[in-house]
Amino acid sequence: MAPDSFTVASAGTSPEGVDERTIAVLCKAGFDTSGLRSKSVDEFAGQTFDYVISLCDKAHQECKHWPHAGVLMAWDFPDPKESTDPLAFTRTLQEISERIRLFVLVHSKSPSVVAATLTPLEFYKALADETRLLSLLLITHERELCVCDLMAALDESQPKISRHLAHLRKSGILLDRRQGQWVYYRLHPELPEWSSNILRLTLEHNPDYLTMALKRLSATC
Repeated sequence: MAPDSFTVASAGTSPEGVDERTIAVLCKAGFDTSGLRSKSVDEFAGQTFDYVISLCDKAHQECKHWPHAGVLMAWDFPDPKESTDPLAFTRTLQEISERIRLFVLVHSKSPSVVAATLTPLEFYKALADETRLLSLLLITHERELCVCDLMAALDESQPKISRHLAHLRKSGILLDRRQGQWVYYRLHPELPEWSSNILRLTLEHNPDYLTMALKRLSATC
């Protein structure tokens, strides 16, 4: 639905092969099913994803601590294999398609547009959490940091750091870039000047606020 905006991978926690009814429904809907196979999440171990979406409660419990995940989302759909409804697979495809369309609509807004239209209320709400404030100040100080840098500097877990960075990215305050398996964050270059000035002034007038975080960061370099 949005190949220019998203790169997608799918897998299962306990793959058992592709049900023939799944292939039949996809073909009828006009999808190319050549090369489709049932994959294990183990094939994607070590990879970074901006979003990890689970489709049942079991998968959510097993994937909610996925390393380097930005946002974890649970879409709990009934398993069509367990239904006696002859249209169960068709209905499941329709429900998932509608959910994906909504996801694309919500998450495809240009980061440049978001940054340029950032309001004071949105900006100060983003700063109203110590983890996010420290992360922003550290990134302002260092120009660019990855998740692992911020984990070390703030002595926090990966899921917590990733969750707050995803919030700042969605707000248009941060921009990310991928390098291998790492994702690096920096202030959005189109961030309004007043907001970037506030971060710089906060650093300038509170030199001790980052002392411990910078010491921990330097110890990992």
